[in-house]
Amino acid sequence: MKDGILAINKPEGISSAGVVGRVKRVLGVKKIGHTGTLDPFASGLLLVAVQKATRISRFFLSGSKKYTAKVTLGIETDTYDCTGKTVFEAEPDFLSTISPEDVRRAVDLFSGTQEQVPPSFSALKHNGQPLYKLARKGEMIKKPPRNIEIFSILVQRMELPEFEMDVHCTGGTYIRSLAYDIGKALGCGAHLSGLCRTKSSAFDIKTAISLADLENMAPKEIEPYILPMSDCISFLPSVLADQALEKKISHGQKLSPEDMPPFLTVGSGRESIIRVVDSSNQLLALVEPDKDLPLYNYCCVFTG
Repeated sequence: MKDGILAINKPEGISSAGVVGRVKRVLGVKKIGHTGTLDPFASGLLLVAVQKATRISRFFLSGSKKYTAKVTLGIETDTYDCTGKTVFEAEPDFLSTISPEDVRRAVDLFSGTQEQVPPSFSALKHNGQPLYKLARKGEMIKKPPRNIEIFSILVQRMELPEFEMDVHCTGGTYIRSLAYDIGKALGCGAHLSGLCRTKSSAFDIKTAISLADLENMAPKEIEPYILPMSDCISFLPSVLADQALEKKISHGQKLSPEDMPPFLTVGSGRESIIRVVDSSNQLLALVEPDKDLPLYNYCCVFTG
């Protein structure tokens, strides 16, 4: 089984860890993991790193994401989504006064750079404990707000008290918190009642394989769906290694500027990290310039 990223279209009702476990059984590999959690009630794009690709998972955690989200007005829950307990219900008379134009104006307020408070029911940790575990014990920990950016947010369907919106945002944005904050802005409360992730970094749900289809395929049939590691991080600048450089990398020897050929491509962002590939575009290593010495340090080595 080759190394790379497998884009899965996760169904509702299963955890991200549950998807990973089922994919692992189908592929028959030891090392596998996801690159960003989707809540069990949510569906959509889940990136699964296969074998050595687990070592490049960090490059996808902060990548931009796209979602289609369903929001229900008039009800707040402790989890900010449809799995939680109701903690507030708006008066029907007040809820009926909220117009589609009111909703669109409120939604528009959340476009751009802003601070967002993560929900108390989340996987973030406090003193080594996940917040959701503390919240289940009645300890509702509030984390400091974090900087996020919503590149675009657009209402697509509205049948009040429900509406759907498409959101393009930075990694680390909580769509549950966004729904909650929109409810606060409208004064009626709200919660996230449905969620589908449609894009993560350069991956799109249109090219993802469903979990059901994958489980009916043989491992060899699945291999074409696994994107090679070098292609997965094509946003990083790359150099093509000659035989001498390949040999040095395979032996873990220090790399000087003289060892590195000129860049073949230059990506956007994270330019300090360079992917070194061979003539068949196989990823050999990730390296970065030393801050103080004229040499390159290894971030990851995939050969040798």
